[in-house]
Amino acid sequence: MHRFFVPPDWLEEDRVTIAGSLVHQIQNVLRLGPGDHIVILDNSGWEREVEIARVGKEHVSGQVVDKRLASGEPRTKITLYQGVLKGRRFEFALQKGTELGIVEFVPVISDRCIIANLDDVDKKRERWQRIILEAAEQSRRGKFPRLRPAMLFRLACEGTRRGGLSLIPWEEAPDMEKATSLRSVLQQAEQPPFSVNIFVGPEGGFTPDEVELARQYGVIPISLGPRILRAETAGLVAAAAILYELGDLE
Repeated sequence: MHRFFVPPDWLEEDRVTIAGSLVHQIQNVLRLGPGDHIVILDNSGWEREVEIARVGKEHVSGQVVDKRLASGEPRTKITLYQGVLKGRRFEFALQKGTELGIVEFVPVISDRCIIANLDDVDKKRERWQRIILEAAEQSRRGKFPRLRPAMLFRLACEGTRRGGLSLIPWEEAPDMEKATSLRSVLQQAEQPPFSVNIFVGPEGGFTPDEVELARQYGVIPISLGPRILRAETAGLVAAAAILYELGDLE
């Protein structure tokens, strides 16, 4: 069944009324009509199976026939602090991170970012939100990840004070063979972390000074193995490994 995130006020008890661009998508793109079933989500973690009753030019109305908790949300809440990337690489990280189960994205401006202006980054926000929403619908998420405003690296480090295990993969560690592995950090924890913050740099990675600053905020430098990963790949690999190790991919 096709899935759609809608504003909560489109739902009224066991009825739903859909408006806006979704009407065109349902009627003309998907060619759905009375009797067809769709899944409606209001970003609460619940999903509602709806039988379409009427398709008009401006509205689609339907009856809720089932309500259930969405099964696509992981127990472990991962926030990806991603250095802003050029071109569509950042969009790739948002899309695939949403599919994996990341719950929050924070665009970060660091020393080696090619785009270094907060206003320029925030101009892309509407497009990024749409990418996240579409990926959440496709991947059967019950909530779409939060996209926070872009921030400078120091402020991003301060954000980890909200709690959780904070990690920074760093490919420039002086001795990579002795670098702490992601698995060892997770296995040494007294109990599985409920939330994890992952810092990933832009093209060129983080500088040694930035990694040292992150250390001061309790962020742990780690290795993701002997191979160098691209900036848009590293956060996805780390997130997938964390979810697997903590049982969220079972």
